[in-house]
Amino acid sequence: MEGRAGIRSLMRRKQVDSDRSKAAHGGHQLAKALSVPQLVAIGVGSTIGAGVYVLVGTVAREHAGPALTISFLIAGIAAALSAFCYAELASRCPSAGSAYHYAYICIGEGVAWLIGWALILEYTIGGSAVARGISPNLALFFGGPDSLPSFLARTHIPGLDVVVDPCAAILVLIVTALLCVGIKESTFVQGIVTTANACVMLFVIIAGSYIGFQTGWVGYKVASGYLPYGINGVLAGSATVFFAYIGFDAVASTAEEVKNPQRDLPLGIGLALSSCCLLYMMVSVVIVGLVPYFAMDPDTPISSAFARNGMQWAVYVVTSGAVLALCSTLMGSLLPQPRILMAMARDGLLPPFFSEVNEHTQVPVKSTILTGICAAALAFFMDVSQLAGMVSVGTLLAFTIVAISILILRYVPPDEVPLPSSLQESIDSVSFYHNIQEDGGNYSKDNKAIVDDMETSMNPLIIKELNQEKLNEQIRRNRAAWSIASVCIGVLILTTSASSTFLPPYPQYSVCAIGGLLLLTGLIMLSLIDQDDARHSFGHTGGFICPFVPLLPICCILINTYLLVNLGAGTWARVSIWLLIGVFVYLFYGRRHSSLTNVIYVSTAHADEVYKTSKTYVA
Repeated sequence: MEGRAGIRSLMRRKQVDSDRSKAAHGGHQLAKALSVPQLVAIGVGSTIGAGVYVLVGTVAREHAGPALTISFLIAGIAAALSAFCYAELASRCPSAGSAYHYAYICIGEGVAWLIGWALILEYTIGGSAVARGISPNLALFFGGPDSLPSFLARTHIPGLDVVVDPCAAILVLIVTALLCVGIKESTFVQGIVTTANACVMLFVIIAGSYIGFQTGWVGYKVASGYLPYGINGVLAGSATVFFAYIGFDAVASTAEEVKNPQRDLPLGIGLALSSCCLLYMMVSVVIVGLVPYFAMDPDTPISSAFARNGMQWAVYVVTSGAVLALCSTLMGSLLPQPRILMAMARDGLLPPFFSEVNEHTQVPVKSTILTGICAAALAFFMDVSQLAGMVSVGTLLAFTIVAISILILRYVPPDEVPLPSSLQESIDSVSFYHNIQEDGGNYSKDNKAIVDDMETSMNPLIIKELNQEKLNEQIRRNRAAWSIASVCIGVLILTTSASSTFLPPYPQYSVCAIGGLLLLTGLIMLSLIDQDDARHSFGHTGGFICPFVPLLPICCILINTYLLVNLGAGTWARVSIWLLIGVFVYLFYGRRHSSLTNVIYVSTAHADEVYKTSKTYVA
């Protein structure tokens, strides 16, 4: 019995936050202060980090050559698949929590917990790694890599063999304080920093184009041609630069603070991603044209390209861009985590401490401060660059789950909602009424008075037709559910076997064929099955609708799972330890304190009726 109850707790799903359910949180309301420009600032600021100033050289030298622009375009299209899925769910379910919130509504509590737990790790390590990257770039303004003032400079502690970074920790605490002031104020500052970074990139594009026309674009005249590593090199390059697009999900995490989420969230996500893609492509077009790809400096490709053409002073401009990009990314890393912690605490999976919202700033101040202290401590004591792969696990898991959630929303959306046990009397009354209608008049004498009032609506032919429709709908839902499962299993088998280079060719191809067959079967079945009519009324209607379902979300699942599988055994070993800790936290706290512990699930069609017949109902 205990095991069965445990499995049920993993599968229980919450309701899309309505005005009624939000009112239950009392004062836990965030400020609705964000519009499209602020969302674009958050998205671009979280996405464009200093990595672009390095990736251009590394990917061009090792993978793409002059075709680097094509790699950025392919990666941008792959990221757009996830962005489409996020845009629909964010406008339908505009509450804090992002992928955790969507998974809890569409899949279940167990998967939602793991996603939320993985995102906590992602944002903490991501913020610390970014902060650690700022001090070396900042030192260049003081004369060299080790020229920071003594109270900010990195110091080696011999006994512990640790290099502490006071500058990184101080920057994290400054950003934390800014985030506590208010969402409007912090996004205003992030908008200024992001605009300044975009101006630096525009300088690179304009000044680089001028040099290119003067020198004849020598990078495009190499003997090996435009595709020195072939199409495979371009694709390998796109897999590498894909991670330069991670960050737009930070926009979805602020959904509850958006003035008009149905319109503004999809626009914010779409404009942020397109702006990043355009800037990346334009910078790569210019830089690979200035210097032959094989002669690029892998560490400072943009600075060295200008220096080689007599613009030594431009090094300081590019370094300024890198520092601004890192500061903006740091803000983007620390912004979503308190909101995910708040969403998990609202649902009872974490202590109520995390869900408290300051009445003056309308920000989860306590969660923000705790997040900042943890990230600052990590940035101070640890060089987390070797843990960078762990950041990608959380993001790719979230992207995958969001795509699966789109398939569930379209084909098998939740047909039951959880209601509090205090409404038991009303639930029994409404259930009895509908059971009698379905039974076609099979009732006891005690209930005759009730049934006599309903006899006019008890035509046996109508009842038979309704029951047949219900049976057909249940068959359709079962087929759709099995098809979605077939897609997920097929993708996992296909990507794992395709990446298992240690397998002999014949077994590898055989397992790939099995995975591909399951994937294709699921795709064909979903294409033939009608989508659920309930999708039109699910959550908040009138927002963005993801196109090309089921093909688009399935492509998204395939790409993200392939990237997940190829992150490496070391990364997965470290992430598994964190996820295992999360399992114990859930078993000993989350499962027992979940807000869904004592709820009663009622058909979606009858939920409003239950509330209206309840004595405690308030309109």
